[in-house]
Amino acid sequence: MDRVCPACNHRNDLGANFCSSCGERIGGGPDDPTAAIPVIESEEHPDQPDTDHLADREVFGEAIGILVVDDGPKSGSRYALDTDIVTAGRHPESDIFLDDVTVSRRHVEISSADGVYRAKDVGSLNGTYINKQLIEDAELVDGDELQIGRFKLLFFHGTQS
Repeated sequence: MDRVCPACNHRNDLGANFCSSCGERIGGGPDDPTAAIPVIESEEHPDQPDTDHLADREVFGEAIGILVVDDGPKSGSRYALDTDIVTAGRHPESDIFLDDVTVSRRHVEISSADGVYRAKDVGSLNGTYINKQLIEDAELVDGDELQIGRFKLLFFHGTQS
């Protein structure tokens, strides 16, 4: 039997906790430790966020990608995307360690090639979102919001603006 999303009526696998189409919570119950964790909604409009002050662009190289935790645990933390592949997840050996039950141990990989950055979900349970859209593999563009569990990270492309 499938789980039907209450928001969009999409049919999901029986074990799904979140809708694979819209990201709405569909699983869990009173004993689910993630059931009490609200989805973090930003009050700012994603089209015109005032976020340049977060990047500290001059600290990083001209072409280095930067992720800045904008909302959620570790708010204000900055991570340089200075290798070909940067891993993010709840595994202690992740390049970006995000210790929260809403994050899979191996959640997402951010790769770079020829100045282009991509985020690839690597089998997470709760999904990976760019600008509130569920993705499997997508390009990151300066100013994008990458959501990994409860963490919202803003992507900046170095000192380029």
